[in-house]
Amino acid sequence: MGRRAPAQQDARLVLHLADALQDFAPPPVDDLFIALGTTLKAAGSREAFRAIDFDAVVALARAGRAAGATRLAVVSAMGANRLSPVFYNRTKGDMEAAVSSLGFDTVVIARPSLLAGNRAALNQTERPGEQWALRAARLLKPLIPANYRAVDADQVALALTDTLQTAGPGQHIVLSGTIGQYPQNLYK
Repeated sequence: MGRRAPAQQDARLVLHLADALQDFAPPPVDDLFIALGTTLKAAGSREAFRAIDFDAVVALARAGRAAGATRLAVVSAMGANRLSPVFYNRTKGDMEAAVSSLGFDTVVIARPSLLAGNRAALNQTERPGEQWALRAARLLKPLIPANYRAVDADQVALALTDTLQTAGPGQHIVLSGTIGQYPQNLYK
């Protein structure tokens, strides 16, 4: 399910474009992957940010669970913590707790740091500050602790897919510093 058409077609992907998530009814599924989120700036307000990064993610997880999914993989963020004084991190922590309580056998949560990737291919707007941060992060990579280095969105997808396939029941957190360890062409 996606808000936009995917850059590449995959026979395993069933695409549903939903204007209103409360009306979304997925087909029967075994595994559910959610990589939905925005920025505070793009959302325009805290309320709009939470509506996407918490409400929409939890609604999709509930819909997937109702459609039979027993395993969930979801993208969160480094620093996610329900008790954080930082609104962004607190929202991500609340989302993690909410989806973990929905009765999935296996929940895999990826906590990437700064995400790198081809945003133009996804029809996303330019983020000049992010581009500057990514260039600086590449230059300073040896000095930045592994969990705070920029990570490619493709690597996050591979980490989620691999961990969901190999992890047993329970909740599994994949920290940003381990995400880059997954082979680039594992599922291509």
